[in-house]
Amino acid sequence: MSDTDDLIDATAPPSGTGCAECEGLGGWWVHLRRCAACGHIGCCDTSLGQHARRHFEQTGHRVVQSFEPGEDWFWDYGTDAAVDGPPLAPPTSHPEDQLTPGPRGRVRLDWRARLTAAGR
Repeated sequence: MSDTDDLIDATAPPSGTGCAECEGLGGWWVHLRRCAACGHIGCCDTSLGQHARRHFEQTGHRVVQSFEPGEDWFWDYGTDAAVDGPPLAPPTSHPEDQLTPGPRGRVRLDWRARLTAAGR
């Protein structure tokens, strides 16, 4: 049994294919993270919104998994460390044809400069 077993619901489906908050605001993200407790999809700490971390701060759901194709690592925001976790319910990533950063049509041409200006 892992230290994170009580923090993960492997049956919770992802909330969508993009950051829930960015989608609602018409924004964009760099990479996506999936809450291992409830399936909420949020953007990473490199993204302007940092919605995955904000989800943790608001809910206490500490463990996320990368929601990027080909990645299956977990991170615990409570300890700021990598952790182990079980396979989560599919889908395990955003669609492979979804750009990173994404989504298509909303990423600004000056996205790198915006991230640099924000200290990301």
